[in-house]
Amino acid sequence: MEKVPMTTEGYAMLTEELKNRTSVERPRIIAAISEARAHGDLSENAEYHAAKEQQSHNEGRISELEDKLGRAEVIDLSKLDGDTIKFGATVTMIDEDTEEEKTYKIVGDVEADVSKGKISISSPIARALIGKSIGDSVEVTTPGGTHAYEVIKVQFI
Repeated sequence: MEKVPMTTEGYAMLTEELKNRTSVERPRIIAAISEARAHGDLSENAEYHAAKEQQSHNEGRISELEDKLGRAEVIDLSKLDGDTIKFGATVTMIDEDTEEEKTYKIVGDVEADVSKGKISISSPIARALIGKSIGDSVEVTTPGGTHAYEVIKVQFI
């Protein structure tokens, strides 16, 4: 069974979602099914079929969350340090072509959100950065093309 690396924040986020889906969403959907069932003929009851579909989606997500939390390898970032880029590092780099500065935090797949500056450990950029240090030049091939970056800062925050 493959471990799923994540930060303590990512673990807490998934735990909260699981709690919400089991204690809030599940009872709400069960009530909607009961109400729709009371309307009679189930074969032509759109509310019943919609509620059953919601239930199926919710139960699938609950199973997925339980699996990920069960295989979670929680990494406490407060115990990490150094100049070498690894999981949990916040990396600041400069695009060597445009001089644009970018900062990314390398996190687990389940908590990645580029709009918040969090990239997945399995993303092309993170894979290229792992093992590098300040001053290193990194070439990254992405769907948008190849970019060269220089690492200017590595932090564990």
